[in-house]
Amino acid sequence: MREVTQYRAMISRRNLMTLPAAGLCAAAQGGKARPHLVLFVADDHGYLDSPMYGSRVVRTPHLRQLASEGVTMTGAFCGTPTCVPSRAVLMSGLHSARNGAEANHTQMRASVKTLPTYLKSLGYRTAHFGKSHFQPASSYPDMEFVKSEILRGPLNNDLDPSVLEQWLAARQGQDPLCLIVGCHSPHVYWMDNEGYDPARVELPPTLIDTPETRAERVKYYTEITKADRQLGEVRASVRRHLGGNTLFVYTADNGAQWPFAKWNLYDAGIRLPFLASWPGRIRPGTRSDALFSFTDVLPAFVEAAGGQAPEGLDGRPVLAALTGAAKGHRSEVYATHSGDGNMNVYPMRCVRTERYKYILNLHPEFEFGTHIERAGPRDGRVYWESWVAKAKQDPAAAALIRRYQIRPREELYDVREDPHEVRNLAGDSRFKTTLADLRARVERWMREQGDEQKVYGKPRLHAEATP
Repeated sequence: MREVTQYRAMISRRNLMTLPAAGLCAAAQGGKARPHLVLFVADDHGYLDSPMYGSRVVRTPHLRQLASEGVTMTGAFCGTPTCVPSRAVLMSGLHSARNGAEANHTQMRASVKTLPTYLKSLGYRTAHFGKSHFQPASSYPDMEFVKSEILRGPLNNDLDPSVLEQWLAARQGQDPLCLIVGCHSPHVYWMDNEGYDPARVELPPTLIDTPETRAERVKYYTEITKADRQLGEVRASVRRHLGGNTLFVYTADNGAQWPFAKWNLYDAGIRLPFLASWPGRIRPGTRSDALFSFTDVLPAFVEAAGGQAPEGLDGRPVLAALTGAAKGHRSEVYATHSGDGNMNVYPMRCVRTERYKYILNLHPEFEFGTHIERAGPRDGRVYWESWVAKAKQDPAAAALIRRYQIRPREELYDVREDPHEVRNLAGDSRFKTTLADLRARVERWMREQGDEQKVYGKPRLHAEATP
């Protein structure tokens, strides 16, 4: 009976998505001028790879400035660690099983409403600039896609901030704006190193230290600094043309293209930088540990725009945590990963609390793999091959490669004591109760989501692995 009740509730929530959102046509709260909204999304920027989150090497002066003017959030988690599905979660307020975009480059259901439509009901105009992984454009009927990319070949279409500047300068009318800005960096392919010392790179314990790793690491850092520079240009244009009543958010779609990060449910894949400023509403130089999901961004933007958070979403507005009106937000967040073509066929689900992470690998008989070791040198194979060579003489390197490729059905980590998630506690009897509790939460959540646990693409089994 319980499952039937949950199923009916789920169907009810889905039906709500097709109805006009209650309260969205209400006037701005208290008659106050509605703010402009800006969401800047970097591509593959890892959580730890900026000074606000612990890096002593990466140069991001504009992110530092944004942090000094607003709040640095440490508990932001995307819904899935892959480009297109992650952005679908951001724009729909729904997790992947409910919005339909599960594997990379799959599409949301036509019935799903997105942020621009909700904001249009409040009198907002929404425009997108730069790299677009919002697919297909028809899923965003109320977002204007402005041609603002510099074309540099496959995987290198990049943001041209000057187009945003020209568009704002030529804008007519006083309608409040929502600007969605996407930059390419630090997604591969990485540009040549500019001023970083390979000897000083920061290597987490999930990476193998080789000269090739360090050489690629400084290229990745260079791309982060490039994204930071573009952020500075965009913020300058926004200040010049939109003034102070602007909620400005910086984040990324998922973790960096390194092993155990992008395409994974470890924190390196799903925990993201998230900084926000809003003069007069967000106190400068603050920090919040509130745990929240990317599903919460859409209702927060709607609330900031003077509307009521839409019903039937997975998200609930995180605005109170951003402004400091609330210290906490969620006790747990969930995330999924389904795959990215035949390069990466490895579905998994997880729950993350303040203390623990539980990962359920739906098909542990599959060999885990990604573009890093299965595509071209610039995707990561140039350093991966150095790892394989080192593993022939180094047992620790061999063990790490094996852990990357072959995974158990269940993983449990104490993220407070083990932030890089290298000690799996699932087989430790001391954590038997914790394991059972988190397992039950994930199983219940999958039922509520209507998660069919689909396999996308052709998996590679252990026996088929290349030595």
